[in-house]
Amino acid sequence: MSSNTTPDTLDLQSSEHVPASGNAHIIVLGNEKGGSGKSTAAMHIAVALLRMGYEVGTIDLDARQATMTRYMSGRFNFITKTREPLPTPLHMVIQKSEAATLEEQHAEERDFLTLALTELGQQCDFIVIDTPGSDSHLSRLAHSYADTLVTPLNDSFIDLDLLARIDPDTLEILHPSIYTDMVSAQNAKKRERAPEAAPIRWIVMRNRLSHINARNKQDMNTALEKVSSRFGCEIANGFGERVIFKELFLKGLTLLDLEEDDDNALTLSQLSARQEVRNLMMRIAPERYKPLPASKKG
Repeated sequence: MSSNTTPDTLDLQSSEHVPASGNAHIIVLGNEKGGSGKSTAAMHIAVALLRMGYEVGTIDLDARQATMTRYMSGRFNFITKTREPLPTPLHMVIQKSEAATLEEQHAEERDFLTLALTELGQQCDFIVIDTPGSDSHLSRLAHSYADTLVTPLNDSFIDLDLLARIDPDTLEILHPSIYTDMVSAQNAKKRERAPEAAPIRWIVMRNRLSHINARNKQDMNTALEKVSSRFGCEIANGFGERVIFKELFLKGLTLLDLEEDDDNALTLSQLSARQEVRNLMMRIAPERYKPLPASKKG
């Protein structure tokens, strides 16, 4: 399958693929639309994996906005000030190449990403990659290395339009959109590079879900079921629209870092948000790809 040919049904269904010993499982957070919550999800996934006992590396490909890198910087500052030993991933940033020609830029970016994946892969069980909210060579390249792709999607038809063109009257899928085409093309490149590799497992994560069972929410449920059936992605509930996520960013913390005691009880909203993170991790199911560390079993 060439990069300009996209079938109606993508070969992206969940598999029981277990990487060879020593190879990190790569989780890419991808969506070509900004403001979908990629960096927040990436940080929470990374910290959740660390707290499960895994060794984790993170890569920020959005060096211009560098949201995940600033999130990580806040975490380092918090640890320095409080001396609290919070689990923190090995973090790398890859800049967009400024080489003279497009060919040289692509080659340089490919070399940088390959080097980062190789270095982190020697030390980590999982590598979490945060991509830009726009199309770029680096983002496409990262997708081609994904074992699991998580696409945060604001729960609206405006954002769903990035995945598929939907008939407004019947909610039937007319054809795949630009991002779905790109995922298909990069999945094909992955299989060409490593024929024995499993296809990308694609999870579409519904973010900022409304707590009201409105007509729009029902229509989104219907449309997403059709998207899942046709394009082979899984649909998972993500994070609600909560202020706590924005507040934690400044300190570099996640909901899994909050401790509850007699003097500091978590609010109902915080408990609900933390459960949303745990539900997402249950869907990702990292133990399917890497055995849970012996110290965490039982």
